[in-house]
Amino acid sequence: MVFNDIYKTYWNKVFRICMGYVNDHDWAKDIAQETFVTIWQQLPKFRNESAIGTWIFRIASNHCLRQIERQNKMPRSEMPEQIAEHIEPNKEPQVQFLYKCIAELPETDRLIISLELEDVKQAEIAKIVGLSETNIRVKVFRIKEKLAKKFENYEQ
Repeated sequence: MVFNDIYKTYWNKVFRICMGYVNDHDWAKDIAQETFVTIWQQLPKFRNESAIGTWIFRIASNHCLRQIERQNKMPRSEMPEQIAEHIEPNKEPQVQFLYKCIAELPETDRLIISLELEDVKQAEIAKIVGLSETNIRVKVFRIKEKLAKKFENYEQ
């Protein structure tokens, strides 16, 4: 697959996964760009042992986790704001609230639900996360329940 095709096919998906992790538009965009730099550099080494999407989402999630780890090591006074005001201002309040809720989930749950929202097959999510397909189905169900409850409270 040619890099330009990969970029066109996966940019929005990778960006939304990053948004799910960090809940900050600019930061998510930076992480997504870093992800595609890595993809471009590593593409010749891709061995087709998994689907290209699985490989790309794993790179994206690793970049997100590293960025969050770096952020958490930064002194609080130097931390940039990462609350919903930094999400694209033209986004609907429900979408902003969804990103906020996803960002509050544990890391693995954030990745699972972000991939699920991108219509990645649960078998592929299982490979990316390193869990069984059955476990992924259960986790997706529970995560959706949690998010639904938050939305019920949000809408009241």
